[in-house]
Amino acid sequence: MRLSDEGRVLAFRVDGLIDGNGGPPLRDAALVVTGGRIASVGSRTDVVVPEGAEIIEAPGYTLMPGLVDVHVHLAYSGIPHKRAFRAEGTDMSYPAMALRAAGYARDTLRAGFTAVRDLNAPGGVVIDLRDAIDAGHVPGPRIRACGLGLSASGGHMDQPGFGDHVSLNGMNAVCDGPNAFRKGVREQVKRGADLIKINVCVSSIKDPERPYRQEMTDEEIEAACDEAHRLERPVAAHTSGGPAIATAVRAGLNTVEHGHWIDEETAALMAERGTFYVPTLLVNERNFDFTQEEMGASDASWRWLNLSREAKWESLVNAHRAGVKIAVGTDAGFMLPHGVMNAVEIELLVRGGLTPLEAITAATRTGAELLGLDEAGTLQAGKLADLVLVCGDPSADITLLQDPSRLRVFKDGKEVS
Repeated sequence: MRLSDEGRVLAFRVDGLIDGNGGPPLRDAALVVTGGRIASVGSRTDVVVPEGAEIIEAPGYTLMPGLVDVHVHLAYSGIPHKRAFRAEGTDMSYPAMALRAAGYARDTLRAGFTAVRDLNAPGGVVIDLRDAIDAGHVPGPRIRACGLGLSASGGHMDQPGFGDHVSLNGMNAVCDGPNAFRKGVREQVKRGADLIKINVCVSSIKDPERPYRQEMTDEEIEAACDEAHRLERPVAAHTSGGPAIATAVRAGLNTVEHGHWIDEETAALMAERGTFYVPTLLVNERNFDFTQEEMGASDASWRWLNLSREAKWESLVNAHRAGVKIAVGTDAGFMLPHGVMNAVEIELLVRGGLTPLEAITAATRTGAELLGLDEAGTLQAGKLADLVLVCGDPSADITLLQDPSRLRVFKDGKEVS
């Protein structure tokens, strides 16, 4: 009998089970959930289903861990035009932005992503959304949030272009000098941040032979990483390429985001230091779903987008070959809608050289490891019952994960409606 969620017993019987550890699907498998956690998992002949359990018989289905997207922006809509993107951030109050983000979080969960990492949101709105989801006030994935990204004046997250009379509060965290970055780290931790985001290096349209530039000084990078780690927070960095990435990795950077230009030497260093790579292939490809005019991009910016698109694939090859831990991150909210496209990133990893099972591992176990979610990411006894039931076998056809009609999603053992 299941009289409450705590005592609920749910059993799955499926044709295939992918546990997230990289091995091939287990055929004719079963998994039992008790009180929101996995009680047992294995072949049907080995798993004992308790009397009174609710049984989901799913012939033709594959059971796998909930997916993880480690680079999203739930506060943003994904509108592609740069000026429109900037305008919407000034049109909405932070409460309105938080309410909209709750809808985006629900959409993301329904698409099979039971955990995400948010890498910048104004006004602490996603930190508050995280807490609301954890308290059960609204549905959504598990969230790790950085609060505001730290940026040098005029840097990637403090871009010019607003009128001299315009003043924006809580949209970004500007830091100049090592001590300011230490203070910025402390302020975000005080607000409730799970991690710190910095902006190490950015695109440059001046020289096609060197299409990136470092915007933080070495001392600022080292100070931010040192202070974050002292406060027991990992550090993620927006990057483009060049020596700045290696500098940040040596300083203790935990995750390289984007990394359009990562050479073999830098990839080897990342593998040695255990630094994760989040290539965000999808957001690069997304640019080319639109014309240059629709994007509002200058000729120089459009040239950079093409250069970075080509370079990103080579960087993925370098990272994969070196044994760097690769995680799935989409940048949803920037150029991309939430939920409906996130799983395309998994397909792109396969296009870039990973096997389907490697890409699934990147979207499950590796993503959970990056987020510090030790209780999720794989199907093992004792772990949280964050599950996706897929019609078909995604290890044979990775695109199945992109079709919500083929998915049934469970968080804490409860089906998402």
